[in-house]
Amino acid sequence: MRGGRGGAAGFERRLVPPMVLGAMLNPINSSMIAVALIPIGLALHEPPSRTAWLVSSLYLATAVGQPVAGRLVDLLGPRPVFLVGTTLVGIGGALGMLAQSLDVLVLARVLIGLGTCAGYPAAMFLLRSESRRTGVDNPTVILTLLTFSAQTISVIGPTLGGLLIDFGGWRSVLSVNLPLSAAAFLLGARRFPKQVELPPRAGGARLDVPGVALFTAALLTLMVLLMNPDRGRLWLLPVGVIAWLLLAGRELRSSDPFIDLRVLAGNGPLVATYIRQLLASTVSYAFLYGYTQWLEAGRGLNASQTGALMVPMFLTSMLVTAVTGRSKAVRLKLLGGGAMQFVAAAVLSRLSPSSPFTLLVPLGLIVGVPQGVLGLANQTALYYQADPARVGASSGLLRTFMYLGAIVAAAANAAAFAHGVSSAGLHDLAYFLMLVAVVFIALSASDHSLRAIIDGRHAGPGQVREV
Repeated sequence: MRGGRGGAAGFERRLVPPMVLGAMLNPINSSMIAVALIPIGLALHEPPSRTAWLVSSLYLATAVGQPVAGRLVDLLGPRPVFLVGTTLVGIGGALGMLAQSLDVLVLARVLIGLGTCAGYPAAMFLLRSESRRTGVDNPTVILTLLTFSAQTISVIGPTLGGLLIDFGGWRSVLSVNLPLSAAAFLLGARRFPKQVELPPRAGGARLDVPGVALFTAALLTLMVLLMNPDRGRLWLLPVGVIAWLLLAGRELRSSDPFIDLRVLAGNGPLVATYIRQLLASTVSYAFLYGYTQWLEAGRGLNASQTGALMVPMFLTSMLVTAVTGRSKAVRLKLLGGGAMQFVAAAVLSRLSPSSPFTLLVPLGLIVGVPQGVLGLANQTALYYQADPARVGASSGLLRTFMYLGAIVAAAANAAAFAHGVSSAGLHDLAYFLMLVAVVFIALSASDHSLRAIIDGRHAGPGQVREV
């Protein structure tokens, strides 16, 4: 890898553009689809219950695909995995543009979801390799840049999607994947190193295909059951339990497992980070989708007014990320962010149809704070906690837990609004989110290993353990 063009802390600046583009692919596809669901349903004569799969299919694909892509990055290096991923995004975009049925469109979203899985573990791998090359262990600036880029796309995504639909119809929302994936592919091909120093244990290792298959089956059964809780699907519960047990047995016997349960068992801080990511994502996604539904159906706002109320949240999130991004005070960020999530949920529990805008606008500002600090804090913690030989798989699994949180949030919203969107249902959702926030705060406060990240007692990346 070429040196001498250091950016932040000596980081190779040529790597930044493809890393940023890779980080943008998932949020732009997650955010723009929100404004396209109604036009797609009208064009394809599908009800909302069916078009909802355009959202859930991407989350399902990414939840499964993230750790797979991460493990492949560990075994093959970031360049080939990144190039295949960006190609899948382009194929999915083209297929979506040509789709004449919802089933084909769902397949296109699955391909897009799988393709977007490569960007994050590739970036984490390159952060680690650049740290070895430069001898400087400071990934916070680049992590902040990646997080800030994804947040920016999340802000402009719905607006951009609305403009594209107005000018070119709903298919134009899928078309943006063609230039973006092409640009990411070309930049990755030109700037990502063709040869990298793989982790010591990567030589001769193989992808644990049976482990991947069992993990996929276990995760899919859990997600489908959470997304569609129904007595007719209770048979999925024992199927899922069996799949998880088979996965545990397989991985404990494997010499090179897909998910190294023995490493996780000995790395309590990393497991705690995964759980925190799930809890934080549950509150974040439940607020985003549950609150916006209530604003329209319970408060009587139209879509543009609801979107305007989301802007303070996103802008606050971006500002907080920019201000706190360089700090390695992970524990303080987690405790502060968890406290703000609890406050936001408490305010949510007091809303009524007559609640004034002078209350709704500050609520968006409050929610923006944890949005800006929690994800970045968990990413920083993982950087120091994960085994260097499995950082790609570990970072991919962090995203899996984020998408699991999204699925739990969707189930919570469905339960709260089972009989229609109402203030009573919003209050029930808020009480659940307050409980989740309390568990998050307790878990963060009890994890004393987080202090090692800021006070220098860690021996380096992957060396933070119980202290």
